[in-house]
Amino acid sequence: MPNQHRFDNRTTRLFEIQYPIIQAGMIWASGWKLASAVSNAGALGLIGAGSMYPDVLEHHLIQCKKATSKPFGVNLPLLYPDIDQHIERILRHKVPIVFTSAGNPKTWTSILKAEGVKVVHVVSSSKFAVKSQDAGVDAVVAEGFEAGGHNGREETTTFCLIPAVRQAIHIPLLAAGGIGTGAGMLAAMILGADGVQVGSRFVCTNEASSHIAFKEQIVQANEGDTELVLKQLTPVRLLKNEFYQQVKNAENACEDAASLSNLLGHGRAKKGMLEGDLVEGELEIGQISSVIKDILPAGQVVENMMSEFNSLFMSIKGTDS
Repeated sequence: MPNQHRFDNRTTRLFEIQYPIIQAGMIWASGWKLASAVSNAGALGLIGAGSMYPDVLEHHLIQCKKATSKPFGVNLPLLYPDIDQHIERILRHKVPIVFTSAGNPKTWTSILKAEGVKVVHVVSSSKFAVKSQDAGVDAVVAEGFEAGGHNGREETTTFCLIPAVRQAIHIPLLAAGGIGTGAGMLAAMILGADGVQVGSRFVCTNEASSHIAFKEQIVQANEGDTELVLKQLTPVRLLKNEFYQQVKNAENACEDAASLSNLLGHGRAKKGMLEGDLVEGELEIGQISSVIKDILPAGQVVENMMSEFNSLFMSIKGTDS
């Protein structure tokens, strides 16, 4: 990567990477091709295990190890029904880093750490950041309400969440939610983050396994084209389409959780994000989508972010050296 220097801070030292940028493990987007491309660019790539059966995850682990010699990790929702099988494969293939979410970090953190795995947990509040620190994780991701996909119920924005969590914990803190540029990265780190986790911007890359129709829809998105819905079930930020409108109509009619669950059904996210059904599919993406105007190689995304970050940092310092 031209004209970029190694960034030395707690995040880069913890993960043994060049830049404090983590690619989020988004379902139906974050396979081995994306994870290895991001890691090869000097950031940290994550395989998104949330949409994978255990044997599928194993395939991606094998391929990722072939495609990069640099550190990579797995994002693992703890509510996954085959979690023990996922853990077995992660340990057998000696994955060095695991990001956990959607569950109690106490359940698996000590087991993973006993095998030398570095563990990071995703939270949406200071309360759960402290619980994660007490559980022994190596770092936390504090994810603001702007983020795509499944989200916290608190609806705390990233700019409010990061300084609050920074005051509450002493371990490394990664900011997520609404971050897809070097400027956003710099802002998050000024607020107290040690690095950033980026999701939506990496969905719109050549290596992401998400469908090209979904990627193109993201590029066309404007401000206000996403909304957090399904709060009676699990809050999720969706790109507005016909399925989203069905959900809104049901919520406005005060339908109960069972009716909403029936409307959601099974396989909606796969239909939308992997198969490209822009009408009936569930299109999970963050508010930063309104800023994303192109589909790029993942390595170019990393380079662009670091270049912008460095330029702005130098301008703040008042020097061009």
